[in-house]
Amino acid sequence: MAQDKKQEKPGPLGLAQRRRRLWALGIGVVVVAAAAVGYFTYRAVASLPGTPMPDLGNLHIQTPEEPHTPYNSEPPTSGPHLPYLAPWGIHTEPITKELQVHNLEDGGVMVQYNCPSGCPDVVEKLKAIVEGYPDRVILAPYPGMKTRIALTAWTRIDTFDRVDESRIKGFIKAYRGIDHHKKG
Repeated sequence: MAQDKKQEKPGPLGLAQRRRRLWALGIGVVVVAAAAVGYFTYRAVASLPGTPMPDLGNLHIQTPEEPHTPYNSEPPTSGPHLPYLAPWGIHTEPITKELQVHNLEDGGVMVQYNCPSGCPDVVEKLKAIVEGYPDRVILAPYPGMKTRIALTAWTRIDTFDRVDESRIKGFIKAYRGIDHHKKG
């Protein structure tokens, strides 16, 4: 009876099979973990509001007239800008491109509108939204845009024609307060 209960020692083939199984299991775990990280990273980036724009850098210029690289969006989302900020809040006059870009670099969001024949109802709705933010948001007219409304943050833009409060608030929530000064 004692002989029937002999324990079989794994031979070289049994040990090799175990190692292969452990390696296969380890590789499988790594592949699943990498896929999960990739999926959630994609979802985080894919769900950000607006259209991404290439970063044109953050060169300081002294005047709006100083020659510089042309902006790659209308309104601009990054690039050369003045060394000071426009005041946060409601503006009734357009803000020069070179000034508003510095506000974007400092974590600001621009809410701009184009109403050639006037649109007091649109302006009032936008004003009511922007007044909910004590800083880092500006409302201003932007003549000549192709759409009625544009939202800009550093390297992001969203354009549309009708006031959409949840869309505007979502854009502001996503980008307001994110500083974009280059770390040296």
